[in-house]
Amino acid sequence: MLASHRGGWTPVSGITGHEGPIRLVDLLDASRRRDLEALLESRPAPEPVDVRLDEAATVVEDGDIWGAGLNYRGHSQDLQAQQPSSGPGSYLRPRSCLISNGGTIELPSRSRRVTAEAELGLVIGARCKDVRRDEWRSVVAGVTAVLDMTAEDAIRENPRYIPWAKGFDTFCSVGPQIVTLDEFDDDALGAVRVSTVRNGEVVASAPVSDMKYDLGYLVEYFTAGRTFMPGTVICTGTPGAAEISPGDRVTAVVEGVGTLVHTVK
Repeated sequence: MLASHRGGWTPVSGITGHEGPIRLVDLLDASRRRDLEALLESRPAPEPVDVRLDEAATVVEDGDIWGAGLNYRGHSQDLQAQQPSSGPGSYLRPRSCLISNGGTIELPSRSRRVTAEAELGLVIGARCKDVRRDEWRSVVAGVTAVLDMTAEDAIRENPRYIPWAKGFDTFCSVGPQIVTLDEFDDDALGAVRVSTVRNGEVVASAPVSDMKYDLGYLVEYFTAGRTFMPGTVICTGTPGAAEISPGDRVTAVVEGVGTLVHTVK
């Protein structure tokens, strides 16, 4: 595991008190992160480390993966569906669908139309429940990039098929890094652009501010009446989807946060 520090990357295992095996989820707690930041600041600039973010493992280890559907106006128009008026569409997907950055997306034989969707992900950093909208930052450790696949023909037939349509192996990528929220005030975060790219062409792109339900609303909505554990990810919706076929190269770009790149077979 590596931590960004003074323009470089420092192996966390080389920092006092962090020598043993470390789970990312253990560092998401605010007090643990502050301790790590203080230790990093006391160290000299790091030696160069070869970091291959294009082959980085998923940042999801133990948490659930929740998603918001039809949260951008453009994607709602793509599906010829109205945006929900009382809350976003939602789903919970299995961790077995996750792949590392650079992994290959495998199209299931049970679907004739699979789409890929770039999203901003919120990584929960503290055990929480019933979080108020204006306090969402207190439980979110950082943001990440997400590439979300959907068997779209299934949900066009019946929206109740959403969990089935999103649960296939290789249907979700999260990472390749987490950027802590102190890097973004609300205006900067709203200006972050999320783009779905296929074979080098931008298929859909929009800033976070174009969401119907903002980040605070989503945290309040998903934590209402249920306990979220550190490491849980909320996928916040996509500006638009790209239909994918064998041989395609699909990319999720979340500016200032991360880029995920995958080939399709």
